[in-house]
Amino acid sequence: MARRVQKPATQVTADDVARKLGVSQSTISRAFSMTASISEKMKRRVIDASNALGYQPNVIARSLITRRTNMVAIVMANLVDPFYPVVLDELVQQVQARGFQTLLFVPSPGQPVDDIMPNLLQYQVDAIVLTSATISSAMARTCAARDTPVVSFNRYVPGLQIHAVASDNIAGARQVADYLVSTGHERPAFIAAQRDATTNIDRRHGFMSRLKELGMPACLEEEAGDFSYEAGYAATKRLLRKAKRPDAIFYASDIMAAGGIDAARELGMGVPEDVSIVGYDDVPMAALPCYSLTTIRQPVAEMAKVAIDLLGLADPRGTKSAPAMRTIMGSLITRSSTMNRGTAGAGRKRKAAR
Repeated sequence: MARRVQKPATQVTADDVARKLGVSQSTISRAFSMTASISEKMKRRVIDASNALGYQPNVIARSLITRRTNMVAIVMANLVDPFYPVVLDELVQQVQARGFQTLLFVPSPGQPVDDIMPNLLQYQVDAIVLTSATISSAMARTCAARDTPVVSFNRYVPGLQIHAVASDNIAGARQVADYLVSTGHERPAFIAAQRDATTNIDRRHGFMSRLKELGMPACLEEEAGDFSYEAGYAATKRLLRKAKRPDAIFYASDIMAAGGIDAARELGMGVPEDVSIVGYDDVPMAALPCYSLTTIRQPVAEMAKVAIDLLGLADPRGTKSAPAMRTIMGSLITRSSTMNRGTAGAGRKRKAAR
């Protein structure tokens, strides 16, 4: 006996919901929009009626009409560093608060972001946020030609025609130099990360230049190579095994500083008794008792808001603004990974011009 093929049920439309409630179709659309103006009472009525009838808006069909997908792509090349999950959470919250949703793209280790951009652009996203990653000038021009705004978060490329938002890395590093000198440290060192990253370049420059202004002798330096626990750990062991050891180390990031604290302890040194350690970012693990890390806190929530504002998502006309660079001041957070070694450095600081 042949099986009877059941005909699919007729798809419920927004018009069906509108007729049931005696309202316009546009009222139904507004009820499912996070940004449209509609009373909470009417919105609840529409949602209840839609659930009862089995109606669900078709976002893809709507995007064909409006030519907007209401999607923002986030490209995140580093999910291992604990700073970036914090960034991702803040970015998603900011995007969703504006009625948009996110697509996350993660390049393979060492893969240029340009390689994934053609696939990303197929999704017709309304904007792109780059974190811990950069694109080429050619790809920036491609995005501009498509009227797809791009913002780089936490780093920038000089001359690249896209928006950029970062903490003021130079000023933050200068705060670290001031703090270490004012607390009597006389042999500070810097452990650098990825050489071509603007975050590393600016933090190194701010720290070194301020120490020079304060009349400190040449700063010790060790290159870790990247922003990772393992890199910070290995570089610290190399540095602390030298005959002329530092009494304080500033790292280009918190995760590197965490590796540095563990390396110093393995070598039998006390933190901060033998060496003070300072990071940059203020990731959640920095406040753990096992690290209690002095660091520069990046204002991630404010940075994320500024980054999404620059994309112009709230502008219904889709007006695109000229590429802009925004820097936001961070703050020094002191914990027990550093100590006051006396007033030996205070004299130098008083002589320096601020």
